[in-house]
Amino acid sequence: MKITIERAALLRSLTHVQSVVERRNTIPILSNVKIEAKDGTIALNATDMDLDIVETVGAEVAVPGITTAPAHTLYEIVRKLPDGAQVELDCTNDPGQLSLRAGRSHFTLACLPTEDFPVMAGGDYPATFSVPVGELRAMIDSTRFAISTEETRYYLNGIYFHAADANGTPVLRAVATDGHRLASMDLPLPAGAENIPGVIIPRKTVAELRKLIDETGDAVEISLSETKIRFAFDDAVLTSKLIDGTFPDYQRVIPSGNDKMLELDAKTLAQAVDRVSAISTEKSRAVKLALTSGVLTLSAHSPDSGSAEEELEVDFNGEGLEIGFNSRYLLEIIQQVQGDTAQFALADGSSPTLIRDSGDAGALYVLMPMRV
Repeated sequence: MKITIERAALLRSLTHVQSVVERRNTIPILSNVKIEAKDGTIALNATDMDLDIVETVGAEVAVPGITTAPAHTLYEIVRKLPDGAQVELDCTNDPGQLSLRAGRSHFTLACLPTEDFPVMAGGDYPATFSVPVGELRAMIDSTRFAISTEETRYYLNGIYFHAADANGTPVLRAVATDGHRLASMDLPLPAGAENIPGVIIPRKTVAELRKLIDETGDAVEISLSETKIRFAFDDAVLTSKLIDGTFPDYQRVIPSGNDKMLELDAKTLAQAVDRVSAISTEKSRAVKLALTSGVLTLSAHSPDSGSAEEELEVDFNGEGLEIGFNSRYLLEIIQQVQGDTAQFALADGSSPTLIRDSGDAGALYVLMPMRV
């Protein structure tokens, strides 16, 4: 294989594929990126056996071929080359070594046999549909903060993705929960997604996908099977195994009888919670909300630091109540609100609170209270 490629194009693709590669690998080949050159393009492929990415980029191919090279080392070299450099990759003399030349710089990297590189992207995908990239971004951003990091409850370590019914309207729904809060986001159900199985997309896959779709303006084609999901857009294909587990019946924790309604400006609330919680300890993070007609009093107390209190004018006409929340959890939810106002449906100080976004009817959040 012998190719010449512009540094910026190679760096952009390497940035995407190398982030899939784990820093510590017990299997040497998984530290490498597979490079296949043919027909005026090179395809870069990296995998960690659960997640696989292939990205194609244009290049001047003098000799077609295939090799593997250490992903992070190659990325660091290309990153440090000067802007505008032409990069030549050549392994025609010795298949066990990749020669990289750019201007007066010359590097030699050890290669591993391409036949050792695992193939993960094959298989049948019975369901295929497209989602506009803006809607997919919103879906991920509205839910991923609530993904659990607790490894023992592995079935919560991702976003539950499924076809659902919202008041008689078929929707594509994403749900994430860690037991303390729940985030749910609905989109109109795309054609082809009517009979998709409910699947759990792993946290790492969600993070890599979100980074990749930041740079695209096209729709994302999603293909699903019982065990894998594939996202295709621009010149990249991301394939991931799904979490093999059963997502809990999240509908049971969404309260339906909360009758005390609170409406207030989302940005004002976020700023006030942020200020008041500065006094709370890292351990408790507790903030108390005391509601009376037209006034919300936020307060936090710390035995070491002192206390803080702030009043906000709000639209609230229920009986007075007090409720405590983890300030970080509350803040993360409010920061997702796209509209001007956040709508809280409360029952009492010990029941889950339902939070809606005035600017997005498809978004819904549930926050469990805490003792303060």
